[in-house]
Amino acid sequence: MRLALFQPDIPQNTGAILRLGAAQRVPVEVIEPCGFVWSEPRMRRAGMDYIDLASVTRHPSWQRFRDSRRERLVLLTTQAAVPFTDFAFDAADILLLGRESAGVPPDIHQEADARIVIPMASSARSLNVALAAAMVLGEALRQTGGFSALHGEEATNDGY
Repeated sequence: MRLALFQPDIPQNTGAILRLGAAQRVPVEVIEPCGFVWSEPRMRRAGMDYIDLASVTRHPSWQRFRDSRRERLVLLTTQAAVPFTDFAFDAADILLLGRESAGVPPDIHQEADARIVIPMASSARSLNVALAAAMVLGEALRQTGGFSALHGEEATNDGY
């Protein structure tokens, strides 16, 4: 399982997702360009000391990312019909999250192997990308037994 961030805009969200990846031992792929300088202090503050524990691969472009990965690409989008709770995840899936400001372009929508949505109130436009990542990753890890690999580790339980 992997998380992939398409041209992230907000350093705090990227930091939070890197922290999520580190805590769950899920690699994070960052598809550039980012809308901020990578060393942005706000990103480091959001990720705190977990950033150094995260497995991060930065790709200079969408094409370089696609050339390096063959796993199934699952796009989280408000434009999908399949709720993430009805989707059958695979342990090798890459969960793709779009830009906070614009999602992903139509051509990348078409390249995704699957598109899933988080059901929410009709009055809501979308969720914060880090919250969406956590919700869907949690379900994907539950379905694929990804939490069991962490169960045997010495847990700290000092997080939330």
